[in-house]
Amino acid sequence: MTYRSSTGQSIVHARYRELLTDWPVPSDQRLVDTRQGPTFVVSSGPAGAPPLILLHGSAGTAIDWSYDVPTWSRHFRVHAIDGISEPGLSASPRPEIGSPAYAEWLDDVLEGLEVDRFSIVALSLGAWFALDYATRRPGRVHRMALLSPTGFSRQKVLPLLPALAVRPFGAWGVRKAVSMVIGPLPEGLDWQHLSFGLLVNKHFEPRRVRLPIFTDEQLAKLDLLAIVGSKDRMLDSAGTARRLPGRSVVIDGGGHLLPPQTERVLEFLG
Repeated sequence: MTYRSSTGQSIVHARYRELLTDWPVPSDQRLVDTRQGPTFVVSSGPAGAPPLILLHGSAGTAIDWSYDVPTWSRHFRVHAIDGISEPGLSASPRPEIGSPAYAEWLDDVLEGLEVDRFSIVALSLGAWFALDYATRRPGRVHRMALLSPTGFSRQKVLPLLPALAVRPFGAWGVRKAVSMVIGPLPEGLDWQHLSFGLLVNKHFEPRRVRLPIFTDEQLAKLDLLAIVGSKDRMLDSAGTARRLPGRSVVIDGGGHLLPPQTERVLEFLG
């Protein structure tokens, strides 16, 4: 079970649907049938534009891309996908990490969207799924922009106990607790989205697994850009940068949740 209770799931989904009504550009919101169950997708931008797939991170939803979509959807047909077994509106199966199941699921989503070759932007755990797909389906992914990506270097042990100690101290304590776990928060972070993330954290049970690291041979032929924060407390960002000379950017002072990279990503995607 991905939620700790059915009541918690209802609370999160109700708030999520409220946030979706404020999607910043015209969109099509639909469920796509897959072998893992229905998958929720928000699509924006011209129907004939090159396709761009967006994959959020662990405990995330399509709403995580709402800041970037207005810019990217001027150039691409953007499809923001709610991952399976995550807190959004997609089905809840949680196949084993490293199995073919996630690539097969994404095959079904792409077929439902009538997408063949595409570029992709992905965050954290979503980046792992993007890499997994690109290595299993050579030639289908054009370019990948990966934000705070997993799969290149080790995951760190999170300082959860110190973070819990400061949470009772109001809004300051909440921000402090989050930054202790993931690193510095970006200036001007939307409190509405941060509060939704905290609501998800209260009711949702995320994956707690060590993710496999991709080999140099697997990565060699991929056209990718990895953007990492120098103060990411969840991942070894320096290790990621060392593995990807010429294919990575380090944001000085950035945590796991990076300041907006909208224009940098757009320039890379071309």
